[in-house]
Amino acid sequence: MSKKRTYWTLQILGWTLLIMFEYIPYALEFGFEAGVFYTALANILFVICLTHVYRLVIQKWNWSSLPLPRLALRVIGSVLLLGLIMALVNQPMDRKVLEENLLNQPLVFWGYYATWCKNLLAWILSYTVYHYIEQTRLASYEKIMLKMSMREAEAKVLRSQLNPHFTFNALNSIRALVYEDPKKAQLSITQLSNILRNSLLADRRKTVDLQEELRTVEDYLELEKVRYEDRLRYSIATNPQAIYWQVPPMMLQTLVENGIKHGVSKEMGGGFIDVKSEIANELLIITILNSGNLGNTDSGGVGLKNTAERLSILYGKGATFRIFQEKPDVVCSEVRIPMLSEGVMMVGEETGKSN
Repeated sequence: MSKKRTYWTLQILGWTLLIMFEYIPYALEFGFEAGVFYTALANILFVICLTHVYRLVIQKWNWSSLPLPRLALRVIGSVLLLGLIMALVNQPMDRKVLEENLLNQPLVFWGYYATWCKNLLAWILSYTVYHYIEQTRLASYEKIMLKMSMREAEAKVLRSQLNPHFTFNALNSIRALVYEDPKKAQLSITQLSNILRNSLLADRRKTVDLQEELRTVEDYLELEKVRYEDRLRYSIATNPQAIYWQVPPMMLQTLVENGIKHGVSKEMGGGFIDVKSEIANELLIITILNSGNLGNTDSGGVGLKNTAERLSILYGKGATFRIFQEKPDVVCSEVRIPMLSEGVMMVGEETGKSN
């Protein structure tokens, strides 16, 4: 049943039962009188109209969004006003009853007034509380949706970042290979196109398979190896059970790039990059080891901050990221990622398989 239908059902049924509850004992005691019966029906119709007008007012001026003290004042004022209207309307309609039964009661008007105020207070309070709770719930929902939208927009920006210096260096390396080793140059172009394609698709996907992310990392390392030659050594090892685990796109590439920029490139004899992944306690644990020393580098750059922010946006407190000095000459970047629910899986039609 729709809200509108429910509202009218409760309006008609509620006021009919209330007024009939007062009319029926009177009819049983004094017998059926057409005038009194019609008065009861008129009361039902009139009070439904009055309370519906109140509903229109509270919706038009959005009373439910007001602070509670101001809302309470309006509710009390509405009850007193509507009660007064109903009491004034009933005075002439019940003139005969008043003359015959209530002649010796000078405060009969205030009795009428108090009775109608009591009845109207129950209805107005119930409706206002319901509307206030509903408005608060909708406001909270809109706030959550706005926050999620902002976080998603922020995540798209973070996902789509690729260091332009890497692209420039890779193109220079490929240009040098064109005459020296054409086949190697062709392979390098394919690897660079794979990385660029994944970078462009990153803003349309929340997560990718770990195996796809590792292929991007391998392409990246192969291109860097063209530049550094024997000065760069790397290895990639993963648990076969983890290859379909969902991870943020281009995240590992960012961490590996950080390791080369702040570690391997600053070592006289070059260095190494080791990427490992395993599953423990229902968490995917990825470690990236690289030559270097945190104390002598500015490794807390934008890329690492972006990594921490992306993990927070996507997983909340379920994921962690840290970078630390594992040995005097070895830096470790560690990411712990929980299993994703279906709601956070890939968005978009492209699966982004590397060629």
